[in-house]
Amino acid sequence: MVESYKIPQFNELTSCIEQKRKLPAEEKDLLKKSFDFSQKAHAKQKRRSGEPYFTHPFKAALTLAEWNMDTPTICAGLLHDTIEDTEYTFEDIKKLFGEEIAFLVSGVTKLGKLKYRGEKTAKEIAKEIESAKIKRRSESLRKMILAVSEDLRVIFIKLADRLHNMKTLKSLPPQKQARIALETSEIYASLAYRLGMQNLSGELEDLAFPYIHPKEYKWIKENVGAYYENMEGYLKNVKPIVEQALHKNGIKPVNIDYRSKRISSLYKKLSRYDMNVGQIYDLMAMRIIVNTVEECYAALGTIHQLWPPLPGKIKDYIALPKPNGYKSLHTTVFCVDNKVTEFQIRTTQMHEEAENGIAAHWAYSQAKTTKDYKESKAIFADKKELKWVQQLREWQKDLSDPLDFLNSLKIDFFKDRVFGITPKGEVIDLPAGSTPVDFAYQIHSSIGDQCTGAKVNGKIVSLDYKVQSGDIIDILVQKNKRPSESWLNFVKTEGARRKIKSSIHKEAGLFTNLSKKSHQTEIKITASDRIGLFKDVAAVVSRSHINISEMNVPKTTGFPTIKITCDITDKEKIEKLIFKIKDVEGVKEVNYRLL
Repeated sequence: MVESYKIPQFNELTSCIEQKRKLPAEEKDLLKKSFDFSQKAHAKQKRRSGEPYFTHPFKAALTLAEWNMDTPTICAGLLHDTIEDTEYTFEDIKKLFGEEIAFLVSGVTKLGKLKYRGEKTAKEIAKEIESAKIKRRSESLRKMILAVSEDLRVIFIKLADRLHNMKTLKSLPPQKQARIALETSEIYASLAYRLGMQNLSGELEDLAFPYIHPKEYKWIKENVGAYYENMEGYLKNVKPIVEQALHKNGIKPVNIDYRSKRISSLYKKLSRYDMNVGQIYDLMAMRIIVNTVEECYAALGTIHQLWPPLPGKIKDYIALPKPNGYKSLHTTVFCVDNKVTEFQIRTTQMHEEAENGIAAHWAYSQAKTTKDYKESKAIFADKKELKWVQQLREWQKDLSDPLDFLNSLKIDFFKDRVFGITPKGEVIDLPAGSTPVDFAYQIHSSIGDQCTGAKVNGKIVSLDYKVQSGDIIDILVQKNKRPSESWLNFVKTEGARRKIKSSIHKEAGLFTNLSKKSHQTEIKITASDRIGLFKDVAAVVSRSHINISEMNVPKTTGFPTIKITCDITDKEKIEKLIFKIKDVEGVKEVNYRLL
């Protein structure tokens, strides 16, 4: 049986654009020229799924149109595979479509060559993630980020390209599926989130999740589906109550709907709650879209008039937006039938930006000629949102080793952070203003306690020196040395401050109430069920010379939570034990508390 595929239509693309903005005749002609050229260039090619290859660049261009990108970007989306996969060259594209479009296509072509290599399974790739293979991937990421800092539109095209590839990933061999899914989750989804494109980031994570965590995906589908259905039915009954209350208070909502928590984020949260779906209050959330900021707060008051909020569960991301620009009001209330329910309230503009981030308000001023397009200035709703792009340029200069650069990028670089580097190349994330003492305690408590001095970039510095990103810091230690109380005058991190105080108190023979009361520690381990799991965990504890006073092994299968009570209160020993337990096959999450 020959499968039929929908043939891309030019008017589908233009209709999508015109829903967002008026399309001038000359831009429509340029789009038609790009559409026809790409269709002809890929005419003899097919994707592994069997569909015509042109479907892929068309879908990428359609996504860019949905993000309200400018016409040159959409044209480049149509043409983004022509240099790499057809006989046409950069010079051909430049001659036919101009320097700007050729530049964008060339940028995407370069990024297309940056990918994981090798034919490994997801499990094998995951194991190698911290090995030499990471250097290749980090070098790729560096080049990608450099492209971002030069022209963000290259990244928008690449993200649109990756989104369609992920939607058709099932057509590829398992080895490629694993490689591409992991790359998508680690690099592209993360990058989309940092661009404020939360909807895209979540969608990419969800598309990658079944290939990276197939067992976990199957478990969630089998165990959570009924909860989604019940919650959806419940929110359908809540909606008219909310609508009536809002109208009564003079608020006319643009839209009221509900959204389900994404599978990938649900799994991360479930792993912290013993895989108990009943403890996840935001499995579904009701979303209220209004016209103004004033109406957001009025709607929040209306919800609280109807139902009491949970203490500590009101979050104002309008007054204090998230680092990636996300704005909204969140509240969790005891709703109908006393059921705990989350509400999200935002304006139409906030909703658009929450979905598509920087792409939602991207625009380029018109250049007089194609030759001076690089002098065009990007216009953004808030220039601060792109402060991190400039920071990236500086960081990549400081960190010459691509491995160091990747490690630094794992940190949320919207916050005011600095990155110190150990002599072995490990990157230590610290808040701005941190000192070598903060750096030492971040490595290990004993390193901090025994610190006597520090070398920064080969030169001795004082312990109150302010660490700069890219500094290579060598901590000098002396056995049996204890921290100085004077360090409390200049350390920046709360972790260092707490450990210094603790060490000083111990030295003086003083103990906190916690250490007086605590004689045991409870360790909670969430893991995928397998034969021999409990035996392996117990063996790790035993080899650490730690006595187990109680071990609670649940009867449930799937992702059981093991609770172990140990005769230990030494935090350093506990953390070492947890590190070893995490290496046991099947272990997903480990937490502990002093009893």
